[in-house]
Amino acid sequence: MFLHHSLVTLSVSGGLHKTLNIEEYIHQDAWQRIKAFSKDLETPFLVVDLASVKANFELLRQNFEEADIFYAVKANPQLEVLKLLSELGSSFDAASIYELDTLFSIGVDPSRISFGNTIKKMKHIQYAYERGIRLFATDSLDDLKNIGEFAPGSKVFIRLLVEGSTSADWPLARKFGCSIEKAKHLIAMSKDIDVEIYGLSFHVGSQQRNVYVWDYALLKVKDIFDYANDELGIELQMINMGGGFPSKYIEKAEDLETYADTIHQSLDNHFYEKMPRIILEPGRSMVGDAGVIVSEVVMVSKKSQYDNHRWVYLDVGKFNGLIETLEECIKYPIYCDNEGEEGEVVLAGPTCDSMDIMYENYMYELPLNLKEGDRLYWLTTGAYTSSYCAVGFNGFPPMRTYLI
Repeated sequence: MFLHHSLVTLSVSGGLHKTLNIEEYIHQDAWQRIKAFSKDLETPFLVVDLASVKANFELLRQNFEEADIFYAVKANPQLEVLKLLSELGSSFDAASIYELDTLFSIGVDPSRISFGNTIKKMKHIQYAYERGIRLFATDSLDDLKNIGEFAPGSKVFIRLLVEGSTSADWPLARKFGCSIEKAKHLIAMSKDIDVEIYGLSFHVGSQQRNVYVWDYALLKVKDIFDYANDELGIELQMINMGGGFPSKYIEKAEDLETYADTIHQSLDNHFYEKMPRIILEPGRSMVGDAGVIVSEVVMVSKKSQYDNHRWVYLDVGKFNGLIETLEECIKYPIYCDNEGEEGEVVLAGPTCDSMDIMYENYMYELPLNLKEGDRLYWLTTGAYTSSYCAVGFNGFPPMRTYLI
């Protein structure tokens, strides 16, 4: 895909083209700020526009006025991002004690933090508890017992396994969560463990494009709420609906308002008698379209004189920011300043690893005059890029991040 001036041209194998306004991906003010700021900097690097992060937070809050927002730190853990969101009133979901320490370093109160990883060492549970954390996620009996022993009296929410793999660009259903039956068993067993089963959580998959998956998940949640109340006398009080709200990639999703309307309808249908506390854990939707990766062409070549496409090697790849191109799951919009006729390309990174190919089946089109030293701008890369960078693979340093 090639963006020129105010238009973006999409290309896929088979020759399908569609022209869109560039402002569908990034606001022109933010785009001009990023282009001006990045002009003389050494590539590769990520630029995050904090004004866009603020706008995304405010949009989410407007559409979910009743919900408590717990930003998923792992999406982009830059201190400036965390400080801004803290000032705006966000709470935070931490995946490790190291993210906890980052939040503590900027003065976030423990009451505004959940330890949302279901996989954690006993000593890390104890460390979090000693630092004041009282809200933990779990999906297994051993972990629940560890929380009872090392974080006694804490509130716990059980993560459910939700299937959304066919409609989420980055599925999360295999590794985390438990079945309805297992969740009911954990709630029953909790009576002999020093914890408070506070509620349930689920995640429909990152970049979820099917707005109705939330309804399926909430139907499961309602079943467990009723079981806990009717069979065990335990009143669950909270639903953590995780993330899943989309950013602006090539494959389009509905706007946030459509997601909000559909989810509110599901909540009203299933919990009309008494609405529990609602928590959201946005990550990608908060910072994704606030960031642009600036990269440089290292080499353009063909494998043989009969090839129909060129190989374009860049100074950024899977190991220094673009891991979500794995299996070509996330398809980023890409901008190039060059003008002229275009042709299909394979896009690959700089390392000596054959896995370091971003797009080979989904064919982007770039100008035929593209050459060494030209820049490519990867839009909607504010989430899960800088935090995924390898440290020193092939000697390449982690990609730098700038905040403007």
